[in-house]
Amino acid sequence: MTPIDTLLRNARLADGRIVEIAVRDGRIVAIASSPESYGAIGETRDLGGRLVLPGMVEGHIHLDKCFIGDDWKPHRPCTSGFNVRERVKFEKEALAGAKPIEVRAAALIDLCVSQGTTHMRSHVDVDAEVGLRHFEPIMAAREAHRNRVSIQIVAFPQSGILTSPGTAELLDEAVRAGADLVGGLDPAGHDGDVTGHLDVVFGIAERHGVGIDIHLHDGGQQGISEIEEIARRTKASGLGGKVAISHAYALGEVTRDEVQRTAHRLAEAGVAILTNAPGARPFPPVLLLRDAGVNVFSGNDNIRDSWWPYGDGDLLERAMLIGYRSGFNTDEQLAAAFDMVTANAARALGLADYGVRAGGTADFVVLDAVNVQEAVVARPKPRDVYKKGRLVANASTPMAVAS
Repeated sequence: MTPIDTLLRNARLADGRIVEIAVRDGRIVAIASSPESYGAIGETRDLGGRLVLPGMVEGHIHLDKCFIGDDWKPHRPCTSGFNVRERVKFEKEALAGAKPIEVRAAALIDLCVSQGTTHMRSHVDVDAEVGLRHFEPIMAAREAHRNRVSIQIVAFPQSGILTSPGTAELLDEAVRAGADLVGGLDPAGHDGDVTGHLDVVFGIAERHGVGIDIHLHDGGQQGISEIEEIARRTKASGLGGKVAISHAYALGEVTRDEVQRTAHRLAEAGVAILTNAPGARPFPPVLLLRDAGVNVFSGNDNIRDSWWPYGDGDLLERAMLIGYRSGFNTDEQLAAAFDMVTANAARALGLADYGVRAGGTADFVVLDAVNVQEAVVARPKPRDVYKKGRLVANASTPMAVAS
């Protein structure tokens, strides 16, 4: 009989069952309600009835922007309301005096892993000014930390595409160099040319067979029009399941009837929606979209950077904030918030073999709670974090252990 690497006893599943979980070669090979015979066992751990959850999936983060691991930097507000161009200007000025990207990114990765994140999607700035100088260290960080967290990279045109000459070529170069997705940013509001902007984004995706994740802050009817155009192009190009729209504030600003109409188009096209329920901004109605068949997932977005000073990488707290702002109170609703940072995000990222199940990758989080609902509202700590069956963070080593 093939040896078992790790046997976890007295593990509580989300459905309340107390089981043992056997792990071999980074995968869960068995989940049993009573002791089984496995032959040789490398290590046995007793979880004492603690809850085992699938590893958290960070659906949207910016590893190149954070000030984690750096000196405190006071937030600099826009001169008049929220303005993407002004925020980008302030960000570039602040980052010019920050510690190297590799230092800050490593600190943020450690923090996120210690909270239970086992997968993430990071947007990385690519533009005519920075070139690939942000992209290259994040690519290196992905490799350096691959035993602790799986990282997808989005080549993100933070300064626009058409308004930043040369960016289209840099996005293409980044994808050829290993970016998993191509990004976009407010085709109308920032670039002033929806058709031209999306021609570039979808053109790169189709040429290289990668996914798309577009930041869309544009609100109202303009934003809805852009969402519907992205859905139309997704369906026409056969990219269903590989396209996400991040933020989509417009879905929180128009009538319910308009949202339902747009939701059906998104579901039919296979376009996912990312929301982090940010601050004082309107955000998409989670349950309405979900009930229409849209995959709605979440992530922390900016953490301690020029955009806002908040965040510690805790995706259970993000689920709580989404639930709080959405008025979620029932067990079903709290479970929906939890799904946004686990199963739904995994589906948006195209993660195969995800979940606490036989045959699944052994990525999971162990904490003191009786179910996912309590995990969301209490966000209990400390947490034990496993990546491919290997303990990478726990109470005695809250930061992720070395690769």
